[in-house]
Amino acid sequence: MPKVEFDIDSRVPPEKVQGALLDFSPRRPETWPGIYPPMYEVYEVGETYADIREGSKAPGGPIWAKEHYDWSTPDTVTWTVRESNFCAPGSYVTARLTPNGSGGSRIHITWNRHPTSMAGRIATFLIVAMRGAPVASSMRQGLRRLEAQGAP
Repeated sequence: MPKVEFDIDSRVPPEKVQGALLDFSPRRPETWPGIYPPMYEVYEVGETYADIREGSKAPGGPIWAKEHYDWSTPDTVTWTVRESNFCAPGSYVTARLTPNGSGGSRIHITWNRHPTSMAGRIATFLIVAMRGAPVASSMRQGLRRLEAQGAP
């Protein structure tokens, strides 16, 4: 699978970042700009997992994935594809959250997606070629929104 790893530093503390990653309320698309609200659906939320559908607008039409979120490992959130119109089941993204020494977070992202459609191949090519920049940009936008909401 195509894989990219990168780090993002934020002024938002790790527990607030994790809280936002695990906020499966109707407000989720307001925090994370890559989520297209009509494609967002929550199926089940448990103590350390959630099953949801998220999607984004893309030039060729919306792309979506039914994801299984898991946060049973401390300081780590992993979302794994169960079904998708652009990538294979088992594809995943992991965010490992640690303090950055100045009250904020260092977020280590592992993006590992295997495309199954033309839109998926184009998106994957761009993400890998740009060393994760589109994913990092979307994450930074969400982190800026958290900062604007008063986190920290």
